[in-house]
Amino acid sequence: MNGWILAATLLLGAGLTAALWGVATGPLRRRVVAQNLSTAVACPGLLLLAQGYDRPAYVDLALVLALLGPVGTLVFARLLAPELAEDPPRAQGATRAAAALGAVVVMAVCVATGPGRAMAKLLLTGVLLIGGNLVASRALTGAAQRPGGWGRGPLPWTKP
Repeated sequence: MNGWILAATLLLGAGLTAALWGVATGPLRRRVVAQNLSTAVACPGLLLLAQGYDRPAYVDLALVLALLGPVGTLVFARLLAPELAEDPPRAQGATRAAAALGAVVVMAVCVATGPGRAMAKLLLTGVLLIGGNLVASRALTGAAQRPGGWGRGPLPWTKP
């Protein structure tokens, strides 16, 4: 077992346990935030495992997860907007911590990989992971704060 695999084990063990606990218990706002953050934990874990086992296919899985995870959160935000408006989620701290963790892992794996096509794929994965989770978190809190939920009322960029 090398350091990459140990870091992945600790990250996945602690992060996915916390996400599972958040999804299984508590109010709806905690559940949707935990669902969003499970992607933010699983994707860096896959990147660490890819480096530890020297399996580039794990980077492809992380790329797909970084793309589809926030899309799933956006679907939940859209469907659960009325319920989230009653008890809005507060996810700024957790989202920032997950984004920082993703950035650290992506940079560490990029340094270990070196320049080339693999680094470009890692950077794309990092941008999708961080940007997607920030957008999804903003959608969760923004959908809850709009009158009538997401999809009802005036659009935020139009004049009322």
